[in-house]
Amino acid sequence: MAGLFLEGEPNPALRGQECEGCGRVAFPPNPYGCEKCGAPAAKLVDRPLAGRGRIVAFVTTTHANRRDLSVPYTVASIALDDGPVIRAIMTDSTGESLAAGDAVETVLVERAADEESTDRVLRFQKCEAA
Repeated sequence: MAGLFLEGEPNPALRGQECEGCGRVAFPPNPYGCEKCGAPAAKLVDRPLAGRGRIVAFVTTTHANRRDLSVPYTVASIALDDGPVIRAIMTDSTGESLAAGDAVETVLVERAADEESTDRVLRFQKCEAA
């Protein structure tokens, strides 16, 4: 598997892995081996993750350390329904509509790649609970 997500509409799946030895689900994919049981990388099987979860915590920042991020933006810790806890940028840049426990899902957002072109990046947005 290459990249972090499978392009799909309306909500892309994340590219994860599952350990054949202990069943641990991981994101992002790991080329070294299982962090739980130590199984070698050959025992890690590619597994698409649903890209849905709940906000554990979030913070809104007004300082960007990358040119491709405009401020403010909100980063959330998200407990995915498939198990892993990840950090991701939210579509709600101010965080005003967010709360811990809110259901969220993946979405692809178009942004300017440079002065002449755009690309799509993965973000999370608030959604109805499944």
